[in-house]
Amino acid sequence: MNASVINTSTSDSRATTPASSPRMMSHGIPRRVRTGRSRVAEKVPAKATCSMAIVPPGCIFQVTRRQINYLEGNADDEQPGGCVSSPQLSLSWRCAMPTNGSTEARKLRSRLNHPIIDADGHWLEYGPVMREEFRRIGGDAAVEALATATDRVPSSLRMSLPERRRRRVGMEAFWSSPSENVLDRATAMLPRLMYERLDDLGIDFCVVYPTAGLGFHRMQDTRLRRAICRAYNVFTADQFRGLEDRVIPAAIIPMYTPEEAIEELEFASRQLGYRVMMVGGLMRRRVPAVAEEQPDAARFAEWYDVIGIDSDYDYDPVWEKCRALRVAPSFHNGARSILLRNSPSNFCYNHIGHFASAGHAVAKALFFGGVTRRFPDLNFAFLEGGVGWACMLYADLIGHWDKRNRQSIESTNPNKLDLAALLGYTQKYGRDAMVDAVRRGEGLEGDSNSKLTGGLEDLDDYFRCKVARKEDLRDLFVPRFYFGCEADDPVNAWAFNRRANPMGARLNALFSSDIGHFDVPDMTEVVPEAYELVEHELITADDFRDFMFTNAVRFWGEVNPDFFKGTAVEKAAAEALARPVGAPAVR
Repeated sequence: MNASVINTSTSDSRATTPASSPRMMSHGIPRRVRTGRSRVAEKVPAKATCSMAIVPPGCIFQVTRRQINYLEGNADDEQPGGCVSSPQLSLSWRCAMPTNGSTEARKLRSRLNHPIIDADGHWLEYGPVMREEFRRIGGDAAVEALATATDRVPSSLRMSLPERRRRRVGMEAFWSSPSENVLDRATAMLPRLMYERLDDLGIDFCVVYPTAGLGFHRMQDTRLRRAICRAYNVFTADQFRGLEDRVIPAAIIPMYTPEEAIEELEFASRQLGYRVMMVGGLMRRRVPAVAEEQPDAARFAEWYDVIGIDSDYDYDPVWEKCRALRVAPSFHNGARSILLRNSPSNFCYNHIGHFASAGHAVAKALFFGGVTRRFPDLNFAFLEGGVGWACMLYADLIGHWDKRNRQSIESTNPNKLDLAALLGYTQKYGRDAMVDAVRRGEGLEGDSNSKLTGGLEDLDDYFRCKVARKEDLRDLFVPRFYFGCEADDPVNAWAFNRRANPMGARLNALFSSDIGHFDVPDMTEVVPEAYELVEHELITADDFRDFMFTNAVRFWGEVNPDFFKGTAVEKAAAEALARPVGAPAVR
């Protein structure tokens, strides 16, 4: 497939030389040899930033004019307020950075007529630094929370296999970060190096999510949960400050109660300047009946709150706050080492499909809860699970509505069963014992044939969605939901297959590099790997543009038209937002 050539790369670096070997493509076809050579590039030094002030949850965070001047480089080097920055923050980052001026990703990017936005990269938080900063920011509570949260995986790996089996503890990932590729390891650890290498990765703008912090919002102890989320958000904002034109981090928003979510949304947005919010889902809660009847066993009986339906809390105020702050919520929930993904011996068994499972549960809950009906101006993203599950969910929602909407379900209403006619068929084709039972009306009031309806307020499971016609299902699902897809997943093509998806829908796949994690052995190969879908004619060049750029622009930009202002993709994003959905780009 041919794409128009307009070079909008943000770097002028150039160089060439061979450096890689053939391997198999993710789609089972031999991969062409990729080329590239390391080189040295120097960056104009950025102003070292001071650490943010210590702010416990519940307090108002104030940034003084002097602090702003310092952070913007308009003041002398003395730390505002007399604070002393940590060594890792005060060191200048002017140093020779190894980059590769002729990576295939860079070459591919130069041939495209659109930028590339990474909607879900990751950084590797460096524990020793994070621990000391957490102590400064949140005191003992933050340090205690960090120690507890980061020990979950090591505690599993310290157990023997027989002990994990005895306790039914899931096998966690060992050797899960880049090691042989030390440049990629450093890139994931050092935000400024990540910024420096973006052109070599073929990426114009990158949104970075946590690694260690992915599960912080799910800590059940309220004091520790609030402390760790607040400390993480302050710490991470500081680590990425000054890189906002090309790299921005996501804040962690706890969701055990709407009140804590609203408070952290306010703080992260207004005080720290976050534009991306990773909101919690699948909160573990005690089963009330067990807590009341068997309190000693209560901690062993839990259910998972999917926040859209059946919660003890009303989360509409959270979505109202997101709308007021112009925030598009993103979910990066996992369902590993619980329920049906809890092998004590096999991490891959636990890992495969767990993001999809979590996304499926929350998206389905938001839909059935009528959230997209009540908040048609909010977009929601479900990250790292791909889009295959979303295509199935979309089709299933339509299929079930066809059979279970308020009108259709009348075909299974037990009151409409013609007993005389049923008896006639039974007499003709059944045995005597069955004829006698049917004549007495036995066996027609149990199980799914019962006239009981479970005390539901409305027999239509879709009643909160206010569906008047089948097309409403499409309109409540397709424009509102976005799905993070990794480059090596051939199922990404399903999102763009109008012939396969009901009512000709194209689902909103978001390019998600997942850099920083074990499934990316070479950061420079991610963008070319995503492009293989075009090379294999599974998607078109226009589909690729939407996958790698336009969908991300719409996800954030429809909710906050100023989201990309001041970024390297500002002009292209504004043009994309100005085009009607589905309109072709000007070539």
